[in-house]
Amino acid sequence: MAALELRKRRRRPRTVGDGRLIARWVLEEPWKGNWDVLQRHVSAAYVGQDLAERESYLGQSGLRERLERLVAAFPDGRLQVEQQIAEGPDVTTRWTLTGTQTGELEGLPPSGKQVTVAGITISRLAGDHVIEEWTSWDRLGLLVQLGAVSEPAHA
Repeated sequence: MAALELRKRRRRPRTVGDGRLIARWVLEEPWKGNWDVLQRHVSAAYVGQDLAERESYLGQSGLRERLERLVAAFPDGRLQVEQQIAEGPDVTTRWTLTGTQTGELEGLPPSGKQVTVAGITISRLAGDHVIEEWTSWDRLGLLVQLGAVSEPAHA
C-alpha cells in the first residue's frame, strides 16, 4: 500500500509550493553538506548563469563544482532564503549568505573575516528538477568586506 501511495504522489502535478521548496533545497542544502539534493533535483541538462562570472556552469557537476569552491572558502557559510515568488515554472528567491572566509576564494587568501552578502536567483523548473538558473549577487560588497577592494566613494 505504501508503494502505491508513493507512486500516486509522484504522478500528481507539481504545485507552486513544491517549486518553491525544490528551489529552496537546491540553494540551501549544499551549504549544510547535503549534496545529494543536486542529484535529486537538478537536471543533467542544467545551465546556470551568474552575472558575476564569464561562463555558464553546466549540469549537476558544474553546479556542484561551483558550490564546492564557495563552501571551501566559507565552510561555516549558511544561505538563508528571505523571500520567494513563483510564477509558472519560475521561482525567484531572494537570499542572504553569511560566513567566515577561512579558505581561498578565487585567488584571495583566507582573511578570517565574517561576511554577509545578498543575492537573487531565478530558477526555472521542469517537473521536480531545476533546469536553469540566473543569479545576481553583491560581489563588490563581498570583496569590500574581505578587504580585497576599497569601499567605493559616495557621490
